[in-house]
Amino acid sequence: MITSDQLKDVIERTQALHHYLNIDQKKIEFEEEQLRTQAPDFWEDPQRAQEQMIKVKGIEKWLKGYEQVRQMADELQLAYEFYRDDMVTEEELDHDYAKAIAAIEDLELKNMLRQKEDPMDCVMKINSGAGGTESQDWAQMLMRMYMRWAEAHDYKCTVSDIQDGEEAGIKSVTMKIEGNEYAYGFLKSENGVHRLVRVSPFNAQGKRMTSFASVFVSPLVDDTIEVFVDPACVSWDTFRSSGAGGQNVNKVESGVRLRYQYHDPDTGEEEEILIENTETRDQPKNRAKAMQLLKSQLYDRAMKKRLEAQAKIEAGKKKIEWGSQIRSYVFDDRRVKDHRTNFQTTDVDGVMDGKIDDFIKAYLMEFPVVESED
Repeated sequence: MITSDQLKDVIERTQALHHYLNIDQKKIEFEEEQLRTQAPDFWEDPQRAQEQMIKVKGIEKWLKGYEQVRQMADELQLAYEFYRDDMVTEEELDHDYAKAIAAIEDLELKNMLRQKEDPMDCVMKINSGAGGTESQDWAQMLMRMYMRWAEAHDYKCTVSDIQDGEEAGIKSVTMKIEGNEYAYGFLKSENGVHRLVRVSPFNAQGKRMTSFASVFVSPLVDDTIEVFVDPACVSWDTFRSSGAGGQNVNKVESGVRLRYQYHDPDTGEEEEILIENTETRDQPKNRAKAMQLLKSQLYDRAMKKRLEAQAKIEAGKKKIEWGSQIRSYVFDDRRVKDHRTNFQTTDVDGVMDGKIDDFIKAYLMEFPVVESED
């Protein structure tokens, strides 16, 4: 049964959300922005109209999210009074409390995601580190972990390209995680090197081995975002896909390989970006998807430059190292620890089944980012 202090906590957190989300101002903004969509010439510029509709829906979702929390808090307060009068059961009261807390925590978490890229879908690439089969198996375990997380949160996870290991596991995989909001906002916390320590199943002597795999997460851009791609820096070639899909895959050169000569605008350094896509049996579709992945990478680079410049300006800002070792998974000791936040858990099996929300929340609380300015 919940206590009066727990009820008070729900009410206070709901009131705090009203303040932090600036609900009264958002209601005014929603009416003003919605009024613009009723202009007679609104659809004369489809691109601008689409951007305006996205803006309106974005404000509306915040208002609906808060209204849901407020209603649950009111219902819980009423249920608590009814319980004291023996009109509802303890189980019903606890159920209402659990629902209210879940909704509050969800909105509190989304309130931490204020960068303009946070609501976007994302691209995740996992690369195995040195160590052959051991690291390749670890990369595949991470792929499964993120797929399970995506499934539990109603995201669609699509493999764009995968390179199998020689004996087991994978050398690399590129996945798109989309279909629900804030895929990038949540999974940006996974950028970096993941370290595994376990007794190796591939070692006859049962030695304790250390393996590494790197995870790269970037926003997945769509047609509403303009990203410049220099045609002179693009080259293509095709190959026969060896992935799933039947005999047709091996007979037709449906796989595409895109090479882009990237020039760093600040340093002038050159780097080749290589993207392969074997997602479908249709070469033109794979070319379009590869180009989308390229634009996502270019957008991600520009975004990180912006964030790094912003971090230098903000006094006391913790430095975020892209690609640094972020988390250790020690199977024998039943411990998973994030080195950035010091959050840890003994539920190793749960983590490997995709239960990483507590790590994500700890990261977002440790590294809050101010709202983007357009």
